[in-house]
Amino acid sequence: MSTGGAGEDGTYGGRLRVCAWPPRPQDLSRVRMIAPEELGGWVLAEDAEVLALNKPGDVVCHPSKAGPWSSLAGAVKEGRGLAKAHLVFRLDRETSGIVLFAKTERVAGWLQKAMQARRIRKTYLAVLVGELPGPVAVDQPLGDDEASPVFVKTTVRPDGREARSFFRPLVAAGGFTLAEVRIETGRKHQIRAHAQWLGYPVVGDKIYGPDARCYLDFIDRGWTPALAARLLHERQALHCLRIDLEGGAQGEGARTWRAPLAPDLVGFCEARLGAAGVAAAAAVGWDAA
Repeated sequence: MSTGGAGEDGTYGGRLRVCAWPPRPQDLSRVRMIAPEELGGWVLAEDAEVLALNKPGDVVCHPSKAGPWSSLAGAVKEGRGLAKAHLVFRLDRETSGIVLFAKTERVAGWLQKAMQARRIRKTYLAVLVGELPGPVAVDQPLGDDEASPVFVKTTVRPDGREARSFFRPLVAAGGFTLAEVRIETGRKHQIRAHAQWLGYPVVGDKIYGPDARCYLDFIDRGWTPALAARLLHERQALHCLRIDLEGGAQGEGARTWRAPLAPDLVGFCEARLGAAGVAAAAAVGWDAA
């Protein structure tokens, strides 16, 4: 499987595919800029080593060409006056929830090693299309989806890398499910790809929802009534709710970071699942072991 660029015919092995950000002139009017006063309101916890933020579902993590205030990493360095801010756990732009920054290289390395040793557990909430009947473990390898028109799309394939996700329905009603999702591995778009494989895609997912071409339409035209009718929500209904760091043999060094469900997803749950959906989200967010 080639990992190089397009061939002389402009395709990838005969397949015409589109990069995540096709080379088009950037429309700065559509870039989400972070206001300095917003950043302080996103802080969940901070000490001399780690900064935990509750990222909204319309903010990119990595630095952008549109300036420091166009990305979370840039805004953290500028707004918190940090010489370095190591982005340890990133989220996709449309995924809300906990993002961790290490303030030193030592702490960044320590957290990365803890993650590799699987001493860090991440819990998400996802709103899925369809009513998931019960808990399910997905142990399916993930790799590039070479049949997709979207170059960054991942899919289940036998030669992929190991990936394990655990879905537990909290509320299922009205054709939707609010599910707790825990992951043992951290593959690209893992939850979204596994949800699609299950047949219960994440609400609002432009790549793993009804048609990956929704993503291409969004890049070209932005959010339109046609996309709203197909996707039902302006961004993917996925939220990083909790990160747990295991401590040593006596529990020393254990840490937990929590982020309440994003307001737009609370509103969706209220509209589609009723009060039971919001109550379930609150319970798993603050009381789960």
